[in-house]
Amino acid sequence: MDTGYRIIIADDHPLFRSALHQAVQTAVKGAELQEVDCITSLMQLLSEAEDIDLLLLDLKMPGASGFSALASLRHQYPDLPVVIVSANEEPAIVQQAMRFGAMGFIPKSAPMPTLVSALNMILEGEPWFPEGISLEDAPQDNIAERLASLTPQQFKVLIMLSEGKLNKQIAFELSVSEATVKAHVTAIFRKLNVQNRTQAVIALSQME
Repeated sequence: MDTGYRIIIADDHPLFRSALHQAVQTAVKGAELQEVDCITSLMQLLSEAEDIDLLLLDLKMPGASGFSALASLRHQYPDLPVVIVSANEEPAIVQQAMRFGAMGFIPKSAPMPTLVSALNMILEGEPWFPEGISLEDAPQDNIAERLASLTPQQFKVLIMLSEGKLNKQIAFELSVSEATVKAHVTAIFRKLNVQNRTQAVIALSQME
């Protein structure tokens, strides 16, 4: 039966993309699959595509630095289910993915039956994470939580600050006034509990 699901696989390793493609086809018969190998291509595809049901995202690929891609995606496409597929299986990494709103975290070492089971569960609307990992034992006041509290526009401004852009440049690119940008910057400082641009950029870099 054709499920009609539209799924994107974002990973820069051809062999693993192929394995993941096979797992998705086994789990979701008739799904429409698209593959990208860098964040630039992913963003381009998302801007053009409609009704994507699931994104399978590798943490490490061109254009992505740690959790910056996941955080950006969650802000720009809050309704898009994102599942991290990573070779790094440390509990702290899984917990970060949880904090940033990932729908699941599938280790690259997972055998095919586990991959298929996880994908089925996620497409039914149930989160899937490795057993025994939760946010209850994670450190409190995590920078991830503060970054996740930013609005989509504030997150865009923070990314632009990290690129060294001035308020005037940011205002031009976002088609808003400088006063609006200043208000966003003030809100960013307050939410991140920082005093200046340098500290805000350092906070962003801690996602890597």
